[in-house]
Amino acid sequence: MQNRPVLIVENDPFPRLLQAFLDVQDDPERTAAIADFVAHDIPDYPSWLATARAKADGLYPAQVRLVASQEELQAAIPEADAVVVESLTVGREELARTTRLRAVQKYGTVLHNINAAACAERNVPVLTVRRRANIACAEYAFGLMLALAKKLLHIANRVSLEQLRAAGYAPRDFDRRYTSNSNWARIGGMRSLHGTTLGIIGLGEIGREVALRANAFGMTILYHQRTRLTQAEERALQVEYCALDDLLARSDWLFPLMPANENTRGFLDAARLARMKHGAVLINVARAELVDRAALNSALASGQLGGLGLDTYYEEPARADDPLFKLDNVIVTARIAAQPRWNAFGDLEEVMAGLARVLRQRPAPRVRA
Repeated sequence: MQNRPVLIVENDPFPRLLQAFLDVQDDPERTAAIADFVAHDIPDYPSWLATARAKADGLYPAQVRLVASQEELQAAIPEADAVVVESLTVGREELARTTRLRAVQKYGTVLHNINAAACAERNVPVLTVRRRANIACAEYAFGLMLALAKKLLHIANRVSLEQLRAAGYAPRDFDRRYTSNSNWARIGGMRSLHGTTLGIIGLGEIGREVALRANAFGMTILYHQRTRLTQAEERALQVEYCALDDLLARSDWLFPLMPANENTRGFLDAARLARMKHGAVLINVARAELVDRAALNSALASGQLGGLGLDTYYEEPARADDPLFKLDNVIVTARIAAQPRWNAFGDLEEVMAGLARVLRQRPAPRVRA
C-alpha cells in the first residue's frame, strides 16, 4: 500500500467524492450518505462503485488528499502524482514545487486557472472533462425558457372546450373557408426564441453550453463578465461582449450564471432589474441569491419582468403558500437542473478512468520509501 498514487483534489462538492471512491478503507457513514444521495438514480451504489474502480485500475487504490485553498494546494503538491482542480490555480509556482507530478485534471473544460503551456514544458498532460451536469443545466435552462415562451405551464393537457374555458380562454373555430384552424384555442402571448436576444452574465462552463444551444435556435447572444474572451473564442461561440447595462437593456432573456458568493449575492438588485428591457424573462439555474428577493417580487408584480424560470429557491424546501408561486408567469423547481445523478457520477467516473490511463502509461519517477 506504500506505493499508492497520491491524488490532490480540490475540496469542491463533487470532486471531493473522489476521496470516497478511491479510498482503500470505506467509511461506513460516508458510504451510506453517498448511497442515499444517489439512490433515486443509482439504486445499487456499491455495484456502480465497483465498476468505476475497475475502470480506474492504476489509480485505485489511491491516497486522496483534499485541499480547500491555494495555500493548501501548494503545500500538498510536492507529493502529488496527479491533481484535480475546479477553480484552484495550477501555474508555474505550483509546478515548480512538484517532484513526481504526472497529470493535471481540470474538472471541466475551461483552462483559465491552469497554465497549460507550463504543464507542457514539464511534460505534464492536462486532462479535461466536458461535464454532463453542465450540459444538463443548459438543457434545463432551455426547458424553462421554452415552457415560458410557449406557455406550456397553462396549456398542457387542456384541449377540451371545458378545460380551455376554465383556464380563461375563449376557444372556437375560425372560418376555415378563408383561414386555417391553427390555434383554435385562441391562446395569445406566446413567444419565439428565434431572432430574440439572450444575455448571459458569466460565460463559464454552463454559459458556454447555453451559448451552443442558443446558436441552434437562431438567437443573438450577448455576454458580460470580468474577463473578456479572446476573439477566437467569441467567434467559435458566436457571442458578443458588451457592458452590463447594455446587455440588460438589449436582452429578451437573461441568464445569470455566476458563482454564488459574497460578491455576487443580490447582484441583480432593483436598480439592475429596472435597467432590463421591459418584459424580458429571467432564467436562473445557478442560485436564487444572485437576485435580490424583494426586487425580484417587485419587478414581476410591475411587469418589468415578463417571467421567471428558477431552479433554486431562497429557502429549501420553500413554503407552499409563497405568493410567488401563484403568478402565472413563474416556474420554480427544486434544484434539479443538473439531474439525473448519473451525470455527475459519470463525470467523476470519466475523470478516474482518464487519470488511471495516464498513470499506467507514465510510471512514477521514483518509488516512495
